[in-house]
Amino acid sequence: MRAVLAVLLAALCFATTGTAQELADVGASPLAVGLARVLLGGALLAGWWRLGPRSTTTGPPSGAGEEPTRGALARVPTTALVGVGALGVLAYQPTFFAGTADNGVAVGTVVALGSAPVVTGLGDALLRRRVPGSQWLLATALALVGVALVGGAGGALGSGGDVAGAGVLWSVGAGASYAVYALTGKELLDRGWASGATMGAMFGLAAVVALPLLLATGPTWLLGRDGLLLVLWLGVVTTTVAYLLFGWGLARLPATTVATLTLAEPLCATLLGVGVLGERLGVATGLGLLVLAAGLAVLTGRGREGQGAPERPLTPTTGSRT
Repeated sequence: MRAVLAVLLAALCFATTGTAQELADVGASPLAVGLARVLLGGALLAGWWRLGPRSTTTGPPSGAGEEPTRGALARVPTTALVGVGALGVLAYQPTFFAGTADNGVAVGTVVALGSAPVVTGLGDALLRRRVPGSQWLLATALALVGVALVGGAGGALGSGGDVAGAGVLWSVGAGASYAVYALTGKELLDRGWASGATMGAMFGLAAVVALPLLLATGPTWLLGRDGLLLVLWLGVVTTTVAYLLFGWGLARLPATTVATLTLAEPLCATLLGVGVLGERLGVATGLGLLVLAAGLAVLTGRGREGQGAPERPLTPTTGSRT
């Protein structure tokens, strides 16, 4: 249960991202804000990895409920996995901020995080050759109905306009990027990496790539008070603290379960958008939030699947461990 709570707390930190950007109103592009977040947060996570407490983990974490991967990821070199995970981290930031800029914090976050469990579940099934458990399927189905209701009522959440198609595509791209670094991070954990090392390696490499890209955008907005406060919040709270919690939970739960638990982020982000930013909440959106919350309740129940029980392989097993 502590792993579930860690992921939910991480999702709460994530949920403040879009609202913080809107309140700061620094006039920077989504790309610049995302790169600055990756740079600071990635540097701090890499520092935690190198200077923080060392883990003695040498194999799959106890309680994770999963056997080592025998699918496609098992043949990928570790360095390549770190690189792919870093690309997912880099891609998530600007696509997420572009989606919230087009459609508002509530709709942008709901679409981004609502698409993440689907992509993660499909990717996990294909790469690890197994089918998610029934509890995950029910919880995700409920959550996605809630996401569809919220997203479909996007005109009632924003300033009164229709949902922008380009913004939806940006948000779906963010969800896919999330799935990339969640799945690669889970594979590193299954190979015996500690959660701090996994997050530190992926985000640290992403920070190295982000530095020249950020300088190319002309980051003069970082010199102002609002810009500095925004990046500190995004880098420390929504990245460093959040991903340490996220990684700790990911080490103890299946990636599919973690992806569905992070649907608490759009739930909280929608409430922040309504309560803090004044985005209007329609009847369909309110209903969608209730259904979304029901999906999370199913997943966080006492069933074994939500706590990391094994998922069903796609192919019959013979009991051999070869």
